Amino acid sequence: MTPATFTDATFETEVISSDWPVLVDIGANWCGPCRLIDPIVKEMAIEYAGRLKVGKMDFDTSHSSAVRYGIQSLPTLLLFKNGHVMDRLVGAVPRQRLVDSIERILTDVRQ
Repeated sequence: MTPATFTDATFETEVISSDWPVLVDIGANWCGPCRLIDPIVKEMAIEYAGRLKVGKMDFDTSHSSAVRYGIQSLPTLLLFKNGHVMDRLVGAVPRQRLVDSIERILTDVRQ
């Protein structure tokens, strides 16, 4: 399973209105740290298939959504649940930090 592609045009439907928690990787082709985290995001798409929607959004072509969420550094990973940002990770974070954040959101039934 590969990450989905999110755009400004699909963001509302694919992320905000999703019945599933969503991991959005906002990056750019020219961004070195974005390339470092790319394999980890791909692993999350496979490991959490059926429990978490995982997708990538290009900062340069989907700038409206990036501005809406105050993205100032790349990569930025946003974890959504029920249409709300539940966590924000900035930079090429370690794999375990991302896993911990995902697990916390998946197991928190109050949200």
